[in-house]
Amino acid sequence: MIKRRYDKSPLSFEEQLALIKKRGLTVEDDAKALSYLQAISYYRLSAYFLPYQKQKDQFNHGTTFKQIIRTYTFDRELRLLVFDCIDRIEVAIRTQFIYSMSLTYNDTHWHDKKAYFVNPYYNKIGMLVDPYSDFQAIISRAKTAQRPEVFIKHYMDTYDRPSNPPSWMCLELLTIGELSHIYRGLADNRDKKRIADFFDVHHKVFTSWLHTLTYVRNICAHHSRLWNRDLAIVPDRIIKAKGPWLETTFENNKRVFYFLSILKYLLNRANSGNHLKNKIEALFNKYPTVPIQFLGIPSDEHGNLLDWKEQPLWKHTTT
Repeated sequence: MIKRRYDKSPLSFEEQLALIKKRGLTVEDDAKALSYLQAISYYRLSAYFLPYQKQKDQFNHGTTFKQIIRTYTFDRELRLLVFDCIDRIEVAIRTQFIYSMSLTYNDTHWHDKKAYFVNPYYNKIGMLVDPYSDFQAIISRAKTAQRPEVFIKHYMDTYDRPSNPPSWMCLELLTIGELSHIYRGLADNRDKKRIADFFDVHHKVFTSWLHTLTYVRNICAHHSRLWNRDLAIVPDRIIKAKGPWLETTFENNKRVFYFLSILKYLLNRANSGNHLKNKIEALFNKYPTVPIQFLGIPSDEHGNLLDWKEQPLWKHTTT
């Protein structure tokens, strides 16, 4: 591919508005549109243009600026919903991690034993992977912080040995990405299996899902687009689900609906009384003009959207 020099000039907000009008977008209120461009930015909004353009840089007839903003707002509310689900699942994973390892080995400080972790190795891009040392470094930074967490300070002020706090304190220091890294770094697959069994997932699939949970969590935290996205970190498919799952037609694991189904599956174990289905249905109903097929919800041969609510996973009622 022949590359060329980037030579686009910056545009004022008024010029940005004139450009999208020239490209066929109907703008009902110029002042309001300008206020959105000033608050959100043209570049961020432009990510929501593509599904409304059959021809590049030309909006489909009848597309309005209001519809673009509705789509943007839908995506924002979807991210908030997903972020909340990941938060709940993260807490459950952390709990099972602590419980399983501590009771299996009858050891409050298993995290300080190298034997429970894989030996350091270099990955495909030449980076050193050393989960044990990484975990110890996180704990050390927490202990020497200028303003340590209250529970870390209490331990350091009260006890002089072991030098590190117990696992239920130290795992609270981990982000979900670090939690994923430490889980992947366990040396014995039986340890991984005990944790994953709580969620009725094979430990290899669970490892993959943790990685994707971290990735999507970061998308939400950085206010990036979730709607109409191919997942850069694709979660593994379940081969034999232990609970109600999806039919093959819905198993496009590169799209966001599959990830929403992962959230539902995990929440059914971590919080059986969850209302994720109702919340998603309410969100879809609130924005009826937003094309939800771009989440990865399939259509039949006539182009009619299939009913996701009738899938075994989403139809199943937990108690």
